[in-house]
Amino acid sequence: MTDTIKLVSPVDGSIYVERPALDESAVEKTVSAARTAQIAWAKVPLNERVSYCFKALDALKAMNDEIVPELAWQMGRPIRYGGEYGGVDERTRYMGGIAESALADIVRTDKPGFDRYLKHVPLGIVMVIAPWNYPFMTAINTIMPALMAGNVVVLKHAAQTLLVGERLAKAFEITGLPKDVFQNIVLTHAGTEKLLGSGLINHVNFTGSVGGGRAIEKALAGTFATLGLELGGKDPAYVRADADLDYTIGNLVDGAFFNAGQCCCGIERIYVHESKYDAFVDGFADITKQYVLGNPLDEATTLGPMAQTRFADWVREQTQEALRKGAKALIDTSAFKADKAGTPYLAPQVLTNVDHQMSVMREESFGPIVGIMKVKDDAEALQFMNDSPYGLTASLWTEDKEAAASIADQIETGMVFMNRCDYVDPGLVWTGVKDTGKGAAMSEIGFHNLTRPKAYHFKIEH
Repeated sequence: MTDTIKLVSPVDGSIYVERPALDESAVEKTVSAARTAQIAWAKVPLNERVSYCFKALDALKAMNDEIVPELAWQMGRPIRYGGEYGGVDERTRYMGGIAESALADIVRTDKPGFDRYLKHVPLGIVMVIAPWNYPFMTAINTIMPALMAGNVVVLKHAAQTLLVGERLAKAFEITGLPKDVFQNIVLTHAGTEKLLGSGLINHVNFTGSVGGGRAIEKALAGTFATLGLELGGKDPAYVRADADLDYTIGNLVDGAFFNAGQCCCGIERIYVHESKYDAFVDGFADITKQYVLGNPLDEATTLGPMAQTRFADWVREQTQEALRKGAKALIDTSAFKADKAGTPYLAPQVLTNVDHQMSVMREESFGPIVGIMKVKDDAEALQFMNDSPYGLTASLWTEDKEAAASIADQIETGMVFMNRCDYVDPGLVWTGVKDTGKGAAMSEIGFHNLTRPKAYHFKIEH
């Protein structure tokens, strides 16, 4: 009996699409075909491999008018924001632009009579297990540099965004990419674990929950496959006494609530210097009240539903726990008519009088809620920012670059922003610490994580 993967739309609870999962024999054929294809693909000149990726961008752009409403139906992002093509384009073109230098041989010339150099050799089969929240951009982070580096890619996308994998497969098909160099597959959790444990995959990149990351590490145990994990986050912001308040408030509201708060590096907790606290809180709440919660297919909607009801229920639970412990809710959710219990439609919420004994300040929310705390100085802010099991990004809001650099050196995260948040810079490595995971994407380091070094030591005089 064939298992079926069903995608339940957050828009109206209907089954938007369903697909059969591959059985074991089909998976074996897929991987075998990928292995054969990789041998020839690695011999294709680098500039041609990059060209295929750029042509896939053009194909995706041509589909964008169809993709945007598909995304709304699949995971709830409002159509007014236009999808993810801009980020996909920026990241792919940057990685293509540095591919030649990042993958160039490293030549050693300090020993006469020898030719000594290192090559960046592709790993082989790269499996990307992609999430639903930014289903194109998160997948592209690995897919494009993996292909450029000479690997082949097997994509297993989240059940919530099944059509994204099909769109990517179609884009590569349009480019004339050699058969089996990129393959999109549909698998159950059990099927995924079996493939990971087979030893047939050379590298896995997973973006998702901490629990999911642990399950993948366990499934890969003993295979010696390399692994990149980008897992949970509880990204903080610190507003110093010298911050430009209007600029800071507008950016942090967007950083907290864009995509219904379902961003890997979205702002989940904010610490504000006591001298700016009252004005910041008032301004933050005022802007938050202006969101329009509703059907993501409506151009007027600025806040769509969360991807699943259970995700919204978790945020509701965190809110109630915080309120029981003394937190104060600044947003009257009754003003958001679409907010209804038992649905994925959830109003944005801003909490004050919070502390680190509350789940909302410690555990990942991944939804439209943020807690704001008052701090007396940099040292106290730093203590709170580091009081977390996660470490993806942190943002500092200040006009003092030297102070920001000093604080940044002490923050336990993979990236620190000043006067910006919720952004992936393809020129800088994308990585996390602690329970946020391991490995890295983007920049030349991303290429190095998708290749292995191979040394050549030739004695030419004897």
